[in-house]
Amino acid sequence: MDSRLSARALVELLGLWRTSEPAYDALADGIRLLCLDNRIAPGTALPAERELAGALGVSRTTVAAAYRTLRGTGHIVSRQGSGSITRPLGRTTSARWFDHGGIDLQQASPPAWPGLPGVIAEVAGSATALVSRAGYDILGHLELRTAIAERYSRHGMHTDPTQIMVTNGAQHALNLIASTLLHCADRVLIETPTYPHAAETFRRAGSRLVGVPVTTEDGWDVDRAAQAFARARPVLAYLMPEFQNPTGRSMTPAESHAFERAAHDAGSTLLIDETTAELTIDETERPTPLGAAGPAIRVGSLGKAVWGGLRVGWIRAEEEVIRRLRAARAAHDLGTPDLEQAIATRVVSRLDEILPQRSTLLRSGRDALVAALARTVPEWSVPEVRGGVALWVGLGAPLSSALVIDAAAHGLHLSAGPRFAVEGGHERHLRIPFTAEPRELERAVEVLAASWSRVTAGTPRTSPVTALAEAVV
Repeated sequence: MDSRLSARALVELLGLWRTSEPAYDALADGIRLLCLDNRIAPGTALPAERELAGALGVSRTTVAAAYRTLRGTGHIVSRQGSGSITRPLGRTTSARWFDHGGIDLQQASPPAWPGLPGVIAEVAGSATALVSRAGYDILGHLELRTAIAERYSRHGMHTDPTQIMVTNGAQHALNLIASTLLHCADRVLIETPTYPHAAETFRRAGSRLVGVPVTTEDGWDVDRAAQAFARARPVLAYLMPEFQNPTGRSMTPAESHAFERAAHDAGSTLLIDETTAELTIDETERPTPLGAAGPAIRVGSLGKAVWGGLRVGWIRAEEEVIRRLRAARAAHDLGTPDLEQAIATRVVSRLDEILPQRSTLLRSGRDALVAALARTVPEWSVPEVRGGVALWVGLGAPLSSALVIDAAAHGLHLSAGPRFAVEGGHERHLRIPFTAEPRELERAVEVLAASWSRVTAGTPRTSPVTALAEAVV
């Protein structure tokens, strides 16, 4: 059965959609972007034309024309009795909308660590011993859990292997935590902007999200956070305190202390995403990790540091939490594959060798991207980041979605600012990963600059309603 999207929900997702004329083209572009970003899943029934027209304050003719455009590009299909249904973005649609020779910066994923093929070959050489195992391992290999625990201990957080569960990447870990520890209508405090798949995971568990702003200029709004903790009493607080995705900002000791105190007073558990924590570019003194002295749950993975295709992550938590997760996991899957765990065991023991190489790679991408943006679009606000995988660039105008749509039509694929929003907004920002090769990043900026010229040239006059909306973005 198809899921159905209400007109109110679609209006919230669209945000400031009227960034070009005619209106039906702007509306079609806005819905198309939501499909491309997977914020509207395939097989979703869109609101009826009359219902959406009323919610948007436009004529039914405008909505009908937008739907007709989307049918023409293969993004929706009309079914008798069901209305307009979004289609999977298969090869035909992608070929029509995307240039496959273009640049894909939607995923902030560095290329594989060059030493990984050698490690895989080593593991393959011991395949006979590996296949002697049962092959079902819900908790994870003791050797791998020990290696991960020892790394935490070396960073000042004494950890026993019994406090570690190995997962199929960090996203799998978040899904398992959400499905096990949260109940419908539980509140989850979360940064905004944030990692979008985390927000989707908590929503899927039936949680209510409470956003706390974080900016490249001012960091975390600790006053808003304290109020949110006291008012909402969230069960979990999902945070990325080091090289936050997408802002690249890291918490100061004062910010960490404020969050720890507020979470303790509210009885909330800190859920700390460490997938970017060790991606340092410029040498800085690493502060005491957030929640190091308390019962926080930590999630990590090898996806950014080693390779996105090595689907190995982990959860570090109190033994009681690990026992609960282990009991619940069998209903989802029967453990992380043995081959990947054997590879990961060798890789974790070599992270001190791997991370400097990643730092060099990320530095070259960051510096090339920053220089290209300064040359080509000097009016944009480019933050100074010391690690992580992306820049959260300020555009100076609420045109992120329009810019991404135009760039996609010219072979550059990015995610618009609202993709990272919890409750709407961020149309004034664009996440640009610097994980690609420097020359590719320079080409991407050239495409962006041309798209920016086209988008700003076509900006309509701002209505009073839009002006008010812009003021609170």
